[in-house]
Amino acid sequence: MNNRMKTKLIYIISGKRKTKLTVQVADTQGKIEKGLMLVEKLPENEGMLFVFSRKIYGGFWMKDTLIPLSIAFVDSDGEILNILDMEPCKGNECPIYDPKLSYRYAIEVNIGWFEKNRIKEGDYVKFN
Repeated sequence: MNNRMKTKLIYIISGKRKTKLTVQVADTQGKIEKGLMLVEKLPENEGMLFVFSRKIYGGFWMKDTLIPLSIAFVDSDGEILNILDMEPCKGNECPIYDPKLSYRYAIEVNIGWFEKNRIKEGDYVKFN
């Protein structure tokens, strides 16, 4: 993982369950564009939190991303709106993974992490 990025601990609330996740924070255009490109391994309970300055539309793509990821699209209030699985893509013809709704944050983790931790749409992310 990139040591220049700040990390923070977030919690995902599913009913009475709280799941911890350590995330690198991508909160500038450059960091958001780079994302997890060229990362060869993501530790089990780690991921990346994308922070946008306002609600946005549009999706993510996996160009030059080496590992399969799951992504949660999160509203301003922390509600998980949509979760998608994304496959690595090495060429220039990479699919766009679009939640087809507006969101303020996105969280990328190893593929299947949300499912394994029984995290689903409607659960909440606590950022503090």
